[in-house]
Amino acid sequence: MPATETKSWDIFCRVIDNYGDIGVCWRLARQLANEHRQHVRLWVDDMDSLARIWPEAQILEHQFCNKVEICRWIEPFPANIEVAQVVIEGFACDIPDTYLQAMAAQKHAGHPPVWINLEYLSAEQWVEECHGMTSIHPATGLRKTFFFPGFTPKTGGLLREHDLLARRESFDKPMFLEKIGVQQKDASLLVSLFAYENPAIAPLLNTWINSPTPIHCLVPGGKILTSINQSLEANLDTGKQWQQGNLFLTVIPFLTQVEYDLLLWACDINFVRGEDSFIRAQWAGKPFIWHIYPQDEQAHIVKLDAFLDKFLAGKNAEFANRLRSLWHNWNEFADTSNDWSKMLEYLSQWQFAVQEWSLDLSQQPDLARQLMALAVGYAPQKSTTEKL
Repeated sequence: MPATETKSWDIFCRVIDNYGDIGVCWRLARQLANEHRQHVRLWVDDMDSLARIWPEAQILEHQFCNKVEICRWIEPFPANIEVAQVVIEGFACDIPDTYLQAMAAQKHAGHPPVWINLEYLSAEQWVEECHGMTSIHPATGLRKTFFFPGFTPKTGGLLREHDLLARRESFDKPMFLEKIGVQQKDASLLVSLFAYENPAIAPLLNTWINSPTPIHCLVPGGKILTSINQSLEANLDTGKQWQQGNLFLTVIPFLTQVEYDLLLWACDINFVRGEDSFIRAQWAGKPFIWHIYPQDEQAHIVKLDAFLDKFLAGKNAEFANRLRSLWHNWNEFADTSNDWSKMLEYLSQWQFAVQEWSLDLSQQPDLARQLMALAVGYAPQKSTTEKL
């Protein structure tokens, strides 16, 4: 693909999961604009969520930030917006009808936009079959391609900036901890805790209090803090600290995307949630526990197991069973005390497994690069299907 080939992109994002949807869309927009030198316009319906993860962004109707044009997605949607050459629906958010009609007009004029539905991440086997499939919009005749992020060469890959792993290797941990006001306790295991509300935090905190290994837990302001305060009968917020037994807990500020990457690199074990932090934990190359976004009828547990099946393939059976139990109990609000203690016995094996996984993933083309190939027609597309 010619490095000089520049196109205009519109990325549409509706914020559903606080920071997961906007986190992925904003990382993608920044990478396309800065690394691939594309003209990117991001439409987002919740500017507050964007400002939380990127404070340079203002609560405005229109602005430019980090080489990305950002527009508030309002209703009714403006009728005079020029259609981009590449249009991305973030997580099947359904683009506005007025914009869709403008896309149809472009098609009738002989130059239809490349229309892509960026799907949620899943390790399920059917993703490989459905990635790259197309469908024809019945009213306009426009072709839409379904693009599935994933963990294998037959999927769309994961977001990864070209210099991400090099920056990770040159990371200065002491400098970062000092910057966020953290002084790690001597001989402690440094743990980051970013999760949804979870009553299972109560027995886990108790395990940490009685742990033979000192635990220093860093909690960015967020939903899990509500569960922590209920469990401890405390009123912790940003800047507060709490200590009992061998647990030292520090509530740190909510971090920007760049800072959050550094937090994952700094910690020995990371609790992450949703999609964006889950992906970044894998690039951190550190042991992690995933709190997947809950879905009806336990559909999220199927996705959890699909990832674990891939990640644990070929691993020691006892190690694999223990990690699977820890993840399941954390996601099903059960007691993780025994799982946690056992996994510490496997910590070196856990560390090696994630490092090996991260290295293997880095050999595959990243998501933004694959989208670029699709935008200029270099990526193969599958025939139209009704499965989607």
